[in-house]
Amino acid sequence: MRRHARSIKREAVLAAAALAIGTFALMPMPWASAAGKPPASPAATPVADGWNGSWSVSPQSGGPSYANQTLRQIVHTSIGGTSAQVRISNVFGTAPLTVQNVHVAQRSSGSSVNTGTDKAVTFGGQTSVTIAAGQSAVSDSTAFTVAALSDVAVSFYLPNSTGSATYHQQGNQTNYVANGNVSASATLSGAVTNGSYSFLTNLDVQNTAATGSLVTLGASLTDGVASASDDNRRWPNDLAVRLQNSGRTVGVLNQGISGNRLLVDGAGQSALNRFDRDVVGQSGVRWVIFSDDPINDLGSTNPPPTSAQLITGIQQLISRAHSAGLLFLCSTLTPYQGASYWTQTGETAREAVNAFIRGSGSGCDGVVDQDTATHDPANPTYLLPAYDSGDHLHPNEAGLQAIADAVNLSLFDSTSTPPASSTVMLRAHANGK
Repeated sequence: MRRHARSIKREAVLAAAALAIGTFALMPMPWASAAGKPPASPAATPVADGWNGSWSVSPQSGGPSYANQTLRQIVHTSIGGTSAQVRISNVFGTAPLTVQNVHVAQRSSGSSVNTGTDKAVTFGGQTSVTIAAGQSAVSDSTAFTVAALSDVAVSFYLPNSTGSATYHQQGNQTNYVANGNVSASATLSGAVTNGSYSFLTNLDVQNTAATGSLVTLGASLTDGVASASDDNRRWPNDLAVRLQNSGRTVGVLNQGISGNRLLVDGAGQSALNRFDRDVVGQSGVRWVIFSDDPINDLGSTNPPPTSAQLITGIQQLISRAHSAGLLFLCSTLTPYQGASYWTQTGETAREAVNAFIRGSGSGCDGVVDQDTATHDPANPTYLLPAYDSGDHLHPNEAGLQAIADAVNLSLFDSTSTPPASSTVMLRAHANGK
């Protein structure tokens, strides 16, 4: 609990600094027009306190209510570690939330766990924690071996009526709800299933080799819509596999919310309004990839914002990331002609945003060219047919893999950022290698 209080204080300080500094005046580096490559940067170093994010989801309001029930929720890790801690959120609750009998274990299949790996989790040395409305709680360190790219079951008992849960709606994962206090059971007999996450938002690990966490901030493309349930084929999952196979120990934290927007609340708080909590507040965060939110601004805001308004919003995120010492990686916006909310006005704005992101003066620390990775070369305002899930908006699993493959992994070999007051931004274009 003490650690959580420090996290809240840090977020408030960073937010105040961002407001004071405002949007940077952006200038290209002198070398940008010459070799097109940044100078050598220091190699990434391990996270100072050893805690690094391995899995996360973004909290939203409006979840179901529970009482006298056990939740067993399955999380798919990015990196492994020798110890674990979990974060439970009541940020959108209206009353205190009591959570008891928290356990972590390796999942075997379905709702079943390997009981030989089961560990009880405590909060301030206690097996029960009460979390005030609007707050979250981080557990004590638990000696629990976490494997990279594996399934961990996090189980806890909710003794009282919770009211509407703080949850993550688009989980794309089968989770389990059973009656009574059965967190330590090997299998949850008679459990009902759902595809969301309730109250649980993070699994962090200690790993001396970890060099930081990457947060993928976005909307439905990032959240994994059009990937199959339980497949773990969202593009951030695919990127985690690439990083692991490359020998890099970088946690990947998915902070996508389906329907989310950059400028306006709706499906979750806007990217601007949730940035401090969902990005800066993550354990070990050093990088952020900002993805697909502006597509929803163009398609579901009436009237839609101009490209200039979207660009200003992106610049504000860049400024706040740099104020927090983070590298900010921009994504071009994928094509969506043929989708129900496509308009020519939106298309013109999308192309203008993409031109800004690709430009040398954007202030982005790197570019992930999702547009080039997914569009049809013969019809560049459309998804490549082989990547189209059928709604002309969401890439299928092959398209999500193409997005992950477009990320230049060398971007994660440096954690240095310019001073927050600098008018010059480090920049490196991704080429998918």
